[in-house]
Amino acid sequence: MNFKKELATVLFELLRKEISLTELELMIEKPKIASRGDLAFPCFTLAKLKRKSPNLIALELGEKIQSPTFEKIEVVGAYLNIFLNKKEVSEKIVGEIIKKKSLFGSQELEGGGNVTIDMSSPNIAKPFSMGHLRSTVIGNALAFIVEKCGYEPIKINHLGDWGTQFGKLITAYKLWGDAEKVKQNPIKELLALYIKFHEVAQMDPSLEDQGRSWFKKLEDGDVEALQLWQWFRDESLKEFSRIYDLMNVQFDSYAGEAFYNDKMDRVVKLLEEKQLLIESDQAQVVELTDEQLPPCLIKKSDGATLYATRDLAAALYRKENYKFVKSLYVVGHEQSLHFKQLIAVLKKMGYTWAEKMVHVPFGMMLKDGKKMSTRKGKVVLLEEVLTESIAMARHNIEEKNPNLANKDGVAKQVGVGAVIFHDLKNNRMNDIDFSLEEMLRFEGETGPYVQYTFARACSILRKGNWQTDVPPAAYLAAWEKEWKVTSLLMEFPNAIKRACENLDPSQVAKYVVDLAQAFNKYYAEVKVLEENEEQSARLALVYSVTVVLKEGLRLLGIEAPEEM
Repeated sequence: MNFKKELATVLFELLRKEISLTELELMIEKPKIASRGDLAFPCFTLAKLKRKSPNLIALELGEKIQSPTFEKIEVVGAYLNIFLNKKEVSEKIVGEIIKKKSLFGSQELEGGGNVTIDMSSPNIAKPFSMGHLRSTVIGNALAFIVEKCGYEPIKINHLGDWGTQFGKLITAYKLWGDAEKVKQNPIKELLALYIKFHEVAQMDPSLEDQGRSWFKKLEDGDVEALQLWQWFRDESLKEFSRIYDLMNVQFDSYAGEAFYNDKMDRVVKLLEEKQLLIESDQAQVVELTDEQLPPCLIKKSDGATLYATRDLAAALYRKENYKFVKSLYVVGHEQSLHFKQLIAVLKKMGYTWAEKMVHVPFGMMLKDGKKMSTRKGKVVLLEEVLTESIAMARHNIEEKNPNLANKDGVAKQVGVGAVIFHDLKNNRMNDIDFSLEEMLRFEGETGPYVQYTFARACSILRKGNWQTDVPPAAYLAAWEKEWKVTSLLMEFPNAIKRACENLDPSQVAKYVVDLAQAFNKYYAEVKVLEENEEQSARLALVYSVTVVLKEGLRLLGIEAPEEM
């Protein structure tokens, strides 16, 4: 239900089509202060067009606008402040939500198509830390959001399963490893070996040479090196899968760095054919001076290909296999230069679709104000955080609702939801200082608060014996007290659209908090379950809130328990 469009259409006719409908719709604002109306139209742009003062244009238009949707129009200077007809609009909104249910807010943006999302991408043989949470949950939420906007998401876990670190790990395992210990607790043991390698290498630099040597063997297909690498990879994936299952995150592809080993020569050949490769300090690079970027390294002096070569191969593979209309890379902002170079090189190669590749950067997860580092052993394990959060949710349930059925299931939904929501409520570019206490708070702007509001609304519907398939018999006379809630329900499609256009799930997270707060305030002021002719209409509003809160949480990758 697009009331901006409705107002734009009325204005379009009144202005004798002197300005486009799209331009008019873009000019319409939402006042920050509720007393100034539900929509506002500034007339400054029309002043040049009509050669009149904007104040006079506002007065003339204000007298002519007529529509049952608009209750009142106030002219304030050059602004038209439009007040929607609360009864008319509320009945339309609630009716639409009851009819569409979870499909409310779905839309088609730019004709749809496949959107690849490069996300999560943990490193093999290293623990899944809080540092990897951000890419995972932002990418997962974006997949749901773009799908809601008519696209087909393809989630790719570009595993860090290749590189010099495997030479170091194999060296450490050969020197100090114990096969039985690794089998019993693979990630913990492999991490201990990785940390030990760097500690010893500080005193014995020759260890770095051994690491490089083992990685060269791995690249050359040495049987022992490949067997160890495959073992490390398989064990790591088992660990990762357990964490993904806990968060209900699935992928369409686990094609990691190693997958592109046999696809990089083609990239080098293409660059040579297009005469884009030049030699610089014995390495081969693509010059990006015109793009005001440093040269992009393609091949090192020893002939080894680089990170950029691999990502060029991946981009070509994804375009050819998935025919994407957009390709998103949900990777920390410290990789911004790399993605600028990647896109610039593809454009130089003549691939216009490189314009549709977007780096979706995000801030860091900090600990005590500092970046977490696996190498130095300063890392917070995501699985431990999730487990502790679930245990804390279980404890809260035991205290507040000891008779709740399926306590363990609800504790998982609430505990995992708390961790995910804590990340997604922040604008993705902000750094987040890790704090278990802050993350696990069950009041304020948190996941559990929104989930609890949903559960409370479900309880009201049960007590009121609300039947979804029976339309409310009577509507409220004015919908005045309900207006804050209904006007927010009306905003849900816009919040989704903003989240999709800005690639920012926090738009949805902030929206569900606002809706939950407005609903709780409404419930405190109005006797929703009072038996009178207006009860069915009030229950219809409560039902609409449950639909939107549940769908909003789903878009963030969070479940909504009906009881808590």
